[in-house]
Amino acid sequence: MSQKKNNGTLVTKINSSDVRVFYDQAEALHGVDLEIYENSVTALIGPSGCGKSTFLRCINRMNDVIEGCRITGKITLDNEDIYDKGLDVVQLREKVGMVFQKPNPFPKSIYDNIAYGPQIHGLAQNRQEMDEIVENSLKKAGLFEEVKDRLNSPGTGLSGGQQQRLCIARAIAVNPEVILMDEPCSALDPIATAKIEELIHELRQNYTIVIVTHSMQQAARVSQRTAFFHMGDLVEVGDTDDIFVRPEDKRTQDYITGRFG
Repeated sequence: MSQKKNNGTLVTKINSSDVRVFYDQAEALHGVDLEIYENSVTALIGPSGCGKSTFLRCINRMNDVIEGCRITGKITLDNEDIYDKGLDVVQLREKVGMVFQKPNPFPKSIYDNIAYGPQIHGLAQNRQEMDEIVENSLKKAGLFEEVKDRLNSPGTGLSGGQQQRLCIARAIAVNPEVILMDEPCSALDPIATAKIEELIHELRQNYTIVIVTHSMQQAARVSQRTAFFHMGDLVEVGDTDDIFVRPEDKRTQDYITGRFG
């Protein structure tokens, strides 16, 4: 069920209103209205090419770098329009971290992978503060005990699951408020996937998480709310239990029961 605040109300962290995405003349997203609540996990599900990753990339303006991509409508983060002309995109991406489908550690040491973001944003005044950020980030990502004796070894030398947790540690090192995850387990084995899912459950105490996943089982395990996308439309959104057990739209029912997708 959805995470409730002490007074029983849900706090909206991100709100999208009539969001449309165009690649040249083709419309890839058709007027998406979606509220994403603070300190909860929202899963975006749907068949390939349905617009879920396109929507995810709107939240940190990653689509800005795609030639011919145009976005209309409004997305707010803490009631601030993230597409406002005066908004600093670097600051937005400091608040909104991203973890990609394939683990992508930098070709640097484990330590330097984590220290990279805090260095850019000036978050540490000296080596001791940086050491603390690196250690805390690795601990939050459930990786510190496994790598504490080889922080100067290359991040690329870790296993796939460890690399993905390193990327999560890298994302949280700059103190984001939101973590976007684009199919973070699709390249991982079941044991590594279970560790990432456990980690997502822990992280939602302090972060707002939006995860794109092809696995309906994963969405059911990790999220409090689920949004079902189909052919560029947001078909249905609600508490995860309701979407999987009592969907209101026949398209949601058909996708969940495996009739298409």
